[in-house]
Amino acid sequence: MTAQATAIAEVSDVTRDRFERDIVAAGKPIVMRGLVADWPAMLRGRESPEAICRYLIDRDNGTPVDAILLDPAEKGRIFYNAAMDGFNFIRNRLPLARIIEQIARYSAFESAPAVAAQSALIRSCLPRFLDENNMPLLDGVEPRIWLGNAITVPAHFDDTNNIACVVAGRRRFTLFAPEQIENLYIGPLDFAPTGAPISLVNFASPDFARFPRFRQAREHALTAELGPGDAIYIPALWWHHVQSLELCNVLVNYWWSGATHVGDKSGMDCLTLALITLRQLPAAQRAAWAAVFQHYIFGDVEQSVAHIPKNLHGVLGSLSADFIRKRREVLAARMKS
Repeated sequence: MTAQATAIAEVSDVTRDRFERDIVAAGKPIVMRGLVADWPAMLRGRESPEAICRYLIDRDNGTPVDAILLDPAEKGRIFYNAAMDGFNFIRNRLPLARIIEQIARYSAFESAPAVAAQSALIRSCLPRFLDENNMPLLDGVEPRIWLGNAITVPAHFDDTNNIACVVAGRRRFTLFAPEQIENLYIGPLDFAPTGAPISLVNFASPDFARFPRFRQAREHALTAELGPGDAIYIPALWWHHVQSLELCNVLVNYWWSGATHVGDKSGMDCLTLALITLRQLPAAQRAAWAAVFQHYIFGDVEQSVAHIPKNLHGVLGSLSADFIRKRREVLAARMKS
């Protein structure tokens, strides 16, 4: 992006208590410089591309992981094909060592294909990595590894919180608050090259005739460049555009919901159900439902139940896992009928 973006706030020496009390509670993205500076993997990443590649190859157990390959003409940008009926990359399943071999081979090309391992569960392919590189801020969250050459993931959101740690290379993050959704021109919700819905705007060369409101989005952009040892906290539903800038880039990330009894992708499931049940209603009815949702979901939760005896709060009260399970079973039965 050529427009001047605001730098993402930065901190260092983050403790778990400070992270939970101040950072997560604030609900804003933040760069945590040097968070994983003592990781053995990071030390190899800072040493050289060859050193981190040897480190990963030595720990690779041969399990195939998801990989993609882009033609050099795509300039590393993950996207749709020209007809938008498919994507601009080839999918494959390869061990990490094979992907690293491709990265090394293409490093000699003047115009190289882009190659990457995408969201590989570390426990499955690099189990020794877990014992050697510990996340100091979280317990019980399974990390994933992202490895590739110069590649760009378009702006998208995750419906979970995210800590992303740079192990090797450099990554540039450009973030937008959730309310910028109307200015980012989001593509199909259920057909996207990254799995999550993406912005259709090419940030490197925006087409303002087609996407005029993107000018407004750029005015609210937050950006940061991270190197080995640095991490970024991205709250759920914040849009993030990620550029890997070197010939070899390695990132480890941690997704977690931060809530109890909330199933995977429950927010997106709720949105999908609303789209198929409410979006087709007349405008007046949609407005009425908006008022209901504002009152019970997005407004003052305590005020919405203050006049009801606590023993009668039901679904409006504190929900146990068993209560949620039973209600989901009822909803599933209604959907089937």
